[in-house]
Amino acid sequence: MLDAAALLLLWHKLGWPLCKLLVTISVSLLLACFIESMNWTRRLASLAAPIVRFARLSETSGAAFSLAFFSGIAANTMLAEAYEKQTISRKELLLTNIFNSLPTYFLHLPTTFFLAFPLIKGAAFIYISLTAGAAFLRTAGVSILSHFVLAGHQTETTGATQSESTGWRAAWQRAVQRFRKRIRKIILFTAPIYVLFYALTEVGFFRLLERFMATHLAFLSWLSPKAVSIIALQIMAEFTAGLGAAGALLQDGSMDARQVILALLIGNILSSPVRAVRHQFPYYVGIFKPQAAFLMISCSQGFRAFSLVLTALLYWFFAF
Repeated sequence: MLDAAALLLLWHKLGWPLCKLLVTISVSLLLACFIESMNWTRRLASLAAPIVRFARLSETSGAAFSLAFFSGIAANTMLAEAYEKQTISRKELLLTNIFNSLPTYFLHLPTTFFLAFPLIKGAAFIYISLTAGAAFLRTAGVSILSHFVLAGHQTETTGATQSESTGWRAAWQRAVQRFRKRIRKIILFTAPIYVLFYALTEVGFFRLLERFMATHLAFLSWLSPKAVSIIALQIMAEFTAGLGAAGALLQDGSMDARQVILALLIGNILSSPVRAVRHQFPYYVGIFKPQAAFLMISCSQGFRAFSLVLTALLYWFFAF
């Protein structure tokens, strides 16, 4: 039987984070339901109209792209609603999820920059520019791909007349009604998956996986051992650990800015898949069906890795 101290620790490590996640998802779901009930998708989509039109995406996808600058969960919830109602296809769902890489990147940009700048100083500007370039590349690439994949695709419209006539109270009531139907299913899937991933973390599964990746870096033998240590820390710990090591090595002159930036890029590529499964999958599987959630994360990480590898190669070619 757990004592008070153990229960308190369990609350801080599992209960409170799970509650915060469910509250965030709930607020995002309610917001997405309200936006759709008010038929504001057309207005939101108009903010990114040229690129959305070129990619042959629907108004819902365009609205999700605009909304992703403020909340990634709200954007995904909007897509899940549309997919469940079959107003967007699975192809469009997958493409839009990758298409939203750019706003999602900018959503987390302030945190990344203010972590990186104090530790690696001016190199932070180059690193941020390169990762931002990769995000632009993903969105541009998937726009071109979508243009051909969704050729002849009929996109849904929301109807301008309805958007003008829907009242706030009626829209709110409709949003709450739809929210109640969806939130039960989301909690039913998200909570057990989150608890499972917490248990896997506690028994050391992800530590073993990260240690395995960190200790099998023979293919990086062309890098200096100090650069490999930065990559290993990013995989085994967090991005801030890699930044800390990079800052220390940069400060004492052991590595120059170019080597540090390249090491951080490679560490980013190798550490992201495990973190995506660990942190994204529990809430993705609550919003989308498990199969769709796994497919979305896999495709998104594949595109992300490809864009970062290409960016790192270009940096290597021009900087070294």
